[in-house]
Formats: sequence, C-alpha cells, structure tokens
Amino acid sequence: MNEIHRIPLRSEVDRQDTWDLSTLYPHDEDWKKSLAEYEKTAEGIPGFKGTLGKSAESLADYLDFVRDFNILEERLWVYAELRQTEDEGDAAARTMTGRFMMAAAKAQAAGAWAVPEIQAIPDETMAAFLAHPRFGEYTIYLKKLLRYKPYILSDREERILAIHAEGENIAAEAFSVLTNVDMEFGSIETPEGKRPLSHSTWSVFMENPNRDLRRRAYETFYQCFDSHKSTLGILYAGQVKQDVIRARIRGYPSARAAALFPDQVPEGVYDNLVGVVNQNLAPLHRYYALRKRALKLDTLRHYDVYAPITPAPVRRTPWDEAVDMAVSALAPLGPEYTGALAAGLRGRWADRYENKGKRSGAFSSGSYTGDPYILMNYKEDSIRDVFTLVHEGGHSMHSWYSARSNPFMHYGYTIFEAEVASTFNEELLFRYLKDQGEGDEFRTSIINHRADDILSTLYRQTMFAEFEARTHELEEGGVPLTTELLREEYRKLQEKYFGPEMVLEKTSDLEGLRIPHFYRAFYVYKYATGISASLALAERVLSGGDTEREDYFAFLKSGGSRFPMESLKMAGVDMSSPAPVEAACGIFRRLVEELEGLIP
Repeated sequence: MNEIHRIPLRSEVDRQDTWDLSTLYPHDEDWKKSLAEYEKTAEGIPGFKGTLGKSAESLADYLDFVRDFNILEERLWVYAELRQTEDEGDAAARTMTGRFMMAAAKAQAAGAWAVPEIQAIPDETMAAFLAHPRFGEYTIYLKKLLRYKPYILSDREERILAIHAEGENIAAEAFSVLTNVDMEFGSIETPEGKRPLSHSTWSVFMENPNRDLRRRAYETFYQCFDSHKSTLGILYAGQVKQDVIRARIRGYPSARAAALFPDQVPEGVYDNLVGVVNQNLAPLHRYYALRKRALKLDTLRHYDVYAPITPAPVRRTPWDEAVDMAVSALAPLGPEYTGALAAGLRGRWADRYENKGKRSGAFSSGSYTGDPYILMNYKEDSIRDVFTLVHEGGHSMHSWYSARSNPFMHYGYTIFEAEVASTFNEELLFRYLKDQGEGDEFRTSIINHRADDILSTLYRQTMFAEFEARTHELEEGGVPLTTELLREEYRKLQEKYFGPEMVLEKTSDLEGLRIPHFYRAFYVYKYATGISASLALAERVLSGGDTEREDYFAFLKSGGSRFPMESLKMAGVDMSSPAPVEAACGIFRRLVEELEGLIP
C-alpha cells in the first residue's frame, strides 16, 4: 500500500524550524501580563482630553504617551497574530487575538476624541507647536494626520466608529477560518503515493509536468470551493459593502479614493497601471500561445498555466542552501544587508515549513521592537520557494532598516513601497541564477520562471485590481453583489487576460472568491506598481555605482518619513509616469521573445 504523506501537526515540527518570538514575548504568559498592562494604561487616555490645544508641552506629553502605548500595542498584536498563524485552529491562540482586539477596540473608543481635538487646533497655533523642540519625532506624524482633517468626524461619531471597528474584520476572519481550517481538500494519488492537497501544496501540483495529475488536483481543489461558493460569495460581498460604507461615512468620494488617500497616491496612478497593462496584453497572449505549443497541447486549460514549459532540471534546494543562494544573489547590496539577512534566516526569524492548520502562503511581519519575522511554507523541490524566500527577505530587511533609521511614530513604510523591496530581490536572484552557466536547460527553465513571476505580479495582480475596482463600482452603484455576478465579472477578466488560447473550466471563475488579498481593499495593485518600480531600480543599481546603491538604501531607510511616490522618486523612479509600467511590460515581452528562440 502506498504511504500517505501526512502534514505534521504543529507539535511535531522541529523547534529550529520555527520562529523564535521571544524578541516580542518569551511566553504566552508574558503576553497576558503585558495585555493587562495595556488595559491598565488605556485607562489613562481620558485624562488627556481637553488639554491638547493648551500648550506645546501638553500636546507633546500626550504624544509621548501615545508613542509608548502604540509600541506596546504593536508588540501585543504582532505576537498574537503570529501565534494564530502557526495554527489557525488553535483555540488558545485565537483567544489571544480575540482578547487583544477587544482591548484595542476599547482603547480606540476611549481615545476617539483625540484626533478631532488635534484637528481643532488652529493652524497658526499648530505651526507654533511644531517649532517646539519636543516635536522633532512627531512632526511628520502630525503633518500626515492633519491631511485627514476633511474626513474626521465629531467626537461622538468617532467613538461610534471605534466601537464598530471590532466587528469590521469578521468577513476576513471567517474567510480565513473557512479556507484554512474547515475546508478539507483530501489527497491526490501520485506515482510516489498519496499526497495531501492543501493551499500550500496546490502550487506544487500545478507546477507538476504530469497533466493528468494537474487536472485531478485542479478539479478536486475547485470542487471544494464550489461546495462553499455561496458562503464565499456572501463573505466577499460583505467585505466590499463594508469598504463602501466606511468610505461614505467619512465623506470620501469612493472606496478606492479612501484606500489610496493615506499613501497620497492619485487615482490616476491606478488607472494608468490598468490602462498600460491593457495596452500590452499582446505579449501575454503570445506567451500563452507559446505555452500551448511548448506543452504540445490541443487546448490550453486553466490548470496548464503554471506548469514548466520545458523540463525543469531536477533540483532540491535545502533551506541552508537557499540562504547561501540568497546571499550570493544579493551581494551587490553589500555585506551589512546580506549578513543581517543570513543571520536571521539561519537563526529563527522564519517559520519554515508547513504544518496542519498553518496559514497558507508566505509573509513578512516586521515591528519596531521585534525581529522582522517571516512565515514560509517552504518546499525544497520548488525553486519558486527560493524566490519567495528572497521576496519575504526583502520585506524583512526593509523593516530592519526602517526600524533602525526612524522614530516609532513614522517608521512604518507603506505597502506601496514594500513591494518594491521584495520584488527587487527577486530580480537580483533571477539575474544571478541566469548567469550561473548551468546549461541551456536550466537557463530556459529560469527564464520561464521569471516570465511567470512577472506575469503573476504585473499582469495577474492588475487583473485582480480591475476586479476590485469593478466590484466596488457595482456596490457603489447600488447593484447587489451576488455570487453569480461576482463570478460573471471575474470570468470576463479571465477571458480578456488569458486571450483566445485559453479554454476555461466551469469552475475557473471561482478563483475570484478564493483570493485572501481581496479582504484588504485595493491592496493588490501595489504588487504591480511595485514590480514596475523594482525592475527599474534593479537596473539602476546594477548598472550604476555607489551613488545609485546609496539612493536605494536611502529608500529602504526612509520608512514613513515620506509619501511613497516621493520616496521612490528619491530612489530614482517616477511612478506618476507610465514609463516604469511600460518598461516592465517591455521586459516581459523580451523574456517571451527569448523563450520563443530557446524553445523549438
């Protein structure tokens, strides 16, 4: 009888392969004591009410309190959230996040008066306050805060919204539990025995050269989503409705405008991205035609889009070897960067491998006081996971530099900027591997992989961005978002982006109901703008000298001291222009042309 390869329980994972959260809290009990301290400290918030406009010292005293309180809040939240991601079914960890959310909502309600009170300080008075020496670390924070003046409500209304905030994550939480815990995908029979099908192993099945295996995994995977389609549709429709309601309450012209306002990103940047990519769909359709030809298929199916179009060399990359590879690829950034990253990855920044109930995918979670942790579901037989590792390492090193270069109140960088630091690393890894001289087979394979990565990050995320814009427009126009309508709108986009070669399955449009990022409105477009910026910066750094590299490090160190468009311009790329997106589409086109020349 064939052996079933079982996903281990969390308790069965080697400790060295898990993250060490002690830079936040040594144990859960320490966290609980800190939560009690947080709740006690929050009781002092009302004592500042009515004092903020009296003098510069009064406002500075309050901001000192807020700084220390928010540092504590961040530690509590990051620890609880990371503990929960270890096993989404762990009741104790979920209780911790629940307790924190309740305490944080109570604290936010207690302090709901503060922002309106700061906004009410006359402009002349605030200008005088900002000149006071105690405001050095708060100047940027206050200037950014004052931008929200048109959208800040009364004390009572802000308090109501703060109380309501506790329930705003219910749709996202329900989606996470449903898809990561409750949904069971079973196992797939392979030549090596039965293999479990999960969110983590899904990509491995889709990359398998055995088409029948891909088809069976695809059908099994989406059959499970099909059985929950109505629930998934209601959850996403509820999330969109929440986005729209929140924007309307505050007076933003749309949910998209509300989402882009914090980063001071003009809506034209979003429209520019979609427009330029739509004008450059021809190389994408050429690539799918090449894929169909290379795989010798009569029809190209949705489960064929991730399989290597040439036989991939057999390669296993153990964790330590992947770290060595990352260090070599990122060497142009210098020994400080690679040394800190290698020490973290060889140590316990990363939670390395899959376990039962663990959140799928990968992410980096940096904080001001703790290590910049990385969640992985690393698989040695997937070169894609090495790219994922350097990607998340880019996020973590961005956090590492930002926390060391800024005061807490403006150390946090935006997602818009974050995707630059991560995809920059991927480009350096690609160039390193391409130049290793391991033969035409590997060269073709790595070019194929890079084309797939740019496709996924630039084209696919732009398709997602179009979907988000459309669903929110429909909701704002009073059109009910039924499961059927969501699927219909998503299928239209699939047909446009995949082009004439693709034959979609009946369940293919269910993909639009399984994307976790849709529960953070207007987030995904930043992947596409990020890779456009990073490709331009990688070329600038690798072809330049010390000045260009230092410009890039100035960007990594800037944290939240500038708006993202400003920090990227400082690094050497102007995202208000269509040029970076056009250049990124051009790079993809050249990769397709190179593949056409390499594949008979």
